[in-house]
Amino acid sequence: MNIKKFFLYITIILSLLSFGSIAKAADYPDRPISVMVAYNPGGATDFQARLVTMMAAHPKKDYLGQPIVIVNKPGAGGKVGWNWFASKARKDGYDLAAYNIPHFVSQSIVFDDTKYNIDNLEPIANWGADPAVLIVSKDSQFNSVGDMVKFAKANPGKVTFSGAGKFVGHHIAFLQFQKASGAKLTYVPHTGGVPALAAVKGGQVMAGFNNLSDAFRSQNDIKILAIADLQREKTFLPNVPTLKEEGLDVDNSSVNFRGIMAPKGTSPEIIEYLAAKVPLMFNDKKTLKQMKKGGSPVRIMSRAEVQEMWKARKVSLTKLLAGLKP
Repeated sequence: MNIKKFFLYITIILSLLSFGSIAKAADYPDRPISVMVAYNPGGATDFQARLVTMMAAHPKKDYLGQPIVIVNKPGAGGKVGWNWFASKARKDGYDLAAYNIPHFVSQSIVFDDTKYNIDNLEPIANWGADPAVLIVSKDSQFNSVGDMVKFAKANPGKVTFSGAGKFVGHHIAFLQFQKASGAKLTYVPHTGGVPALAAVKGGQVMAGFNNLSDAFRSQNDIKILAIADLQREKTFLPNVPTLKEEGLDVDNSSVNFRGIMAPKGTSPEIIEYLAAKVPLMFNDKKTLKQMKKGGSPVRIMSRAEVQEMWKARKVSLTKLLAGLKP
C-alpha cells in the first residue's frame, strides 16, 4: 500500500467513525432524561429546575422531544449529589445535573473529599442568577441591618444564622457579612434552603441568608432586610437595599448561578446538541412567565459563556475564600 492509499484509507475510516457518532447523536434522546438536583424537593434549585425543564417534551416545540425527570440527592450543601454525579453518572447524555455556582466551585476549593470541580464537569447552559438575601422572622426584634449589627456586637456569638450548608452561596454571604460588620456571629448549616428557611420562620435561628426566590415566595412569614448583590433586585424586591447600601463591604460573590451540566466524558455531539437546544427551552415564554411568577430571576447564558463564568468564579473564589475561611 503506497502512502497516498494509506492516507485515503485512514480518511475513509475517520469519516465512517464520524458518521457513526453523528448518527448516534441524531437518535438522542430516545427516552426520558434525568436531571439530578443536589438539594431538597421544594427548594429554589428544585423549584426552578422543574420550571425550566417543563417544556422539554412539548410536541410542538423543537426542544428535546423527551421529558426531563428531576431526581433529588440532597445532603452536605450539595456534596452528596455532586460527588455521586462526578463519579457515577452515566456519560450517555441521560444523566445530567443542575449546578449551583458558587457552591460546587467553592466546595472543590475548600474540601478535600469533593470528587467534582470545573475540570470534570461539562456546562450546558445557565438559566438564572439568584442573590442571597438577609432574612429574619416576621416577629424578629430586628427591623434593619443596623439593628442586627448593633445587637450582635453587644452580644458576641449570640446571633445565629441558617444557610443551605457549608461554603454554598448562603455561607459565603454570611462570611462576608461577618467580616464586614466586625461582629462575631454563629452559622448553622442545613441540608438545603428549605430547612434553612424553615429554621428562620420557626425561630430556631435568629437570622439567615437564603435565596431571593425562596424569600420572595415567603414574604408573609419573614422580613427581608438586605440583598447580597451589587444592585437592588428591581423586579421582585425593589425596596430592599443592598448590603453595600447599608455600609457593609459585601459584593455579589454569593449570587447563585444555576444551570444544567453533563459529566466529563459525554460525547461532544450530545453536548453540542444540548448546548443548542437547552437555552431555547429555558427561554420559552411559558417558562419565563412561571419563573417570574415564582420570584425567580432569569439569566440565560450559553455553554461558552458559562465556561468563562466558571473559570472566572474559580479565580475570584480562591482569592476570596483564602481570607474568609473560619
